[in-house]
Order: sequence, then structure tokens, then C-alpha cells
Amino acid sequence: MRIGEQVAEVIKLHNDITWRRANERAVNMLETVGIPGDRFNEYPHQFSGGMGQRVVIAIALACNPELLIADEATSALDVTIQAQVLEMIAKLKKEFNTSMIIISHSLGVVAEQCDDLGVMYAGKIVELGSKEAIFDHPTHPYTLGLFGAVPHLYDDTERLNPIAGMPPDPSNLPPGCHFNPRCPLATEQCRSEKIAAREIEPGHFCRCINVSRPER
Repeated sequence: MRIGEQVAEVIKLHNDITWRRANERAVNMLETVGIPGDRFNEYPHQFSGGMGQRVVIAIALACNPELLIADEATSALDVTIQAQVLEMIAKLKKEFNTSMIIISHSLGVVAEQCDDLGVMYAGKIVELGSKEAIFDHPTHPYTLGLFGAVPHLYDDTERLNPIAGMPPDPSNLPPGCHFNPRCPLATEQCRSEKIAAREIEPGHFCRCINVSRPER
């Protein structure tokens, strides 16, 4: 299926317009994401990974959504192309006045794109707050483990500090706090009781009984 048809199909399905008008809007959307309109009739295999990602973004934005969900939007792209795609997403987000939820394993992507951050483990948000609060004052043991596993350019360390153990089986989660088998701070309460999220400072929530208010 040609890429122009894929964009036009979305527009036609969600708007009461002719195919001709849908095609015209599809060309405009392709040009908006940096793809020349004369490539409308080309096929996906004729595009690089980064250009293909732009087509997907054009499809996602074609009907002016209020919310854009970007699930690993830059996976499998090299660093240079990743930066270009992220820059384009940020520009289009403002241009279309669209809110965005980014799902990512990359702390670098999160740091560049997000205002607020939720750290998830085994299907639950274990820490939630502004980007500044969590990057400057991470508190949950899993969040601390994530930051500890990231290499730093100027740190003189020989080995990274990975989180011990393996992620749990989603169909057989451990009782209590799901992170307790891997947590260095786990207590008997962590292993037996569900841990509620609590506000450790204004707007900063953490699902752990072993953390205190961050020091400023």
C-alpha cells in the first residue's frame, strides 16, 4: 500500500470528505513532517527508518488529535535520526496544540521531551512527579536503580550498577510490592502488604514505605 494512501485513508475514515480532498490533505501532512509531496505514490520499502517514522507521525497527526501517544517512537533509529524525529515531534506538538504521552525506556528521550514523569514497574506507577523532581531527587528504589544503571560520561567507574534479579512474570507477580524480590530495602511489610503511593513533597508521589522527603 502506498504511503500517501495510508495517510489519506485515515483522513477519509474520520472526516466526511471526498477521496480527492483526503489525498490533498495527505500531501500537506507529508510535507508537514518533511516528506516531499511528490513521494505520495511511493511504497514503505522505499523509505529509510527515519522517513518511515515520519510517515507514521503524519498518520497519527492527520486528524488533529488532542492527545498523541508515542510508544517507543524512536526505537530502532540511530542517534542522529532519533534526534531529528524528536525535534520534529516537539515542533509539531506545539504547532497542532497536542498533548503527548511518551512511553520510553530511554531516560534521555524522557529528559528532552517530558514535563511530568511516571516510572512504572510491573504495571504500576511507582513514582510520579515533575521531570525536575524525579531527575533531581529520585526516591523509589527502582527509580534509583534505573539511574544507577545509566553510564555517565565523566564518572570514573569500571562497571555499571545494574538492578539485581530479573523482572517478574506478569501472570505471577509477587505479593506485596512487586519490586520486593529485587529491592535492597525490602522488609516483611513490603513482601506482604500492598504499598500505596504517598506524597513525599508537593506533586511528587512514591509507592514505597522506606523513603523520606527529599532533601533540598
